Amino acid sequence: MSGQKTVLKISGCTVAKNGSISVDSSRPVFEALINPAGYGHDFSIKYAKNQTLGQAGNEAKFHASQPEKLSLKELVLDGTGVVPGTKTTVKQQVESLRNTVYTYVGTKHEAPIVQVVWGSLIFYGRAEGLKFDYTLFKPNGEPLRARISLQFVEYTSAAEIVKEEARSSPDLTHLVTVKAGDTLPLLCERIYRDSAYCAEVARINGLSSFRQLQPGISLRFPPLV
Repeated sequence: MSGQKTVLKISGCTVAKNGSISVDSSRPVFEALINPAGYGHDFSIKYAKNQTLGQAGNEAKFHASQPEKLSLKELVLDGTGVVPGTKTTVKQQVESLRNTVYTYVGTKHEAPIVQVVWGSLIFYGRAEGLKFDYTLFKPNGEPLRARISLQFVEYTSAAEIVKEEARSSPDLTHLVTVKAGDTLPLLCERIYRDSAYCAEVARINGLSSFRQLQPGISLRFPPLV
C-alpha cells in the first residue's frame, strides 16, 4: 500500500541443492523497531596488471567482479518505551539480531546466510561485521539504547556462480582445436584478450614454436591466476 511504513527485516536462509536461496522459516528472524538512517551498497571490480619486462606501462585487464557489500547506517535498538509497540528489552533485541546474523550454524558448519529486505532492497549475504555501541542505561547499568554497525558481504552459491559465468570466461580452462591460420598470439587474444600470454601457453603445451601451429592439434589454455 502506498505510504505504508515498511520495516527492515532480516531472515535466515537455506540453500537448495540446485543453488537457489530461500528464506528458511525454521531460522531466526529480526525486525527493526526503528529503521536505519540509510544504507550503503558497494560494488567493486578487480583488475589484473601483467607488465612486460622493460615496458613503461601496462593495461589493466578485467579479472573478476568482487562480491557486493551492504552496510546499514545507524541502526538503533531502543528499550526506553518511547517507540510504540516496543515489548522487548535492548538485551533481547541484541540477542535476536545476533541469533539471526551472527550465531554459528552448527549443523552446516558456517555462519548464517540471511536475506535483508527493506523497501525495494533485497540482499542475500553473510554478516562481515557486527558492532554494538550502548549509549543509554538504567541506574542499574542495564542498557536502554544501542547503536549498531552492521556490514554484509554478498553470498552466491557455487551453482549460481556457474550459471552466471560466461563459458568463454578467461577464468575457465579451455581446450582448443587448432584450425588453419591460427597462431598462438591470435588464440590468446581471443581467449584472454591479451596476446602476451602466448609464451606461457606454449610452455604449458610443450610447444617449441608458437607462430606455426599444426591444424588439428589440441591446446590447453588454463585459467588466469
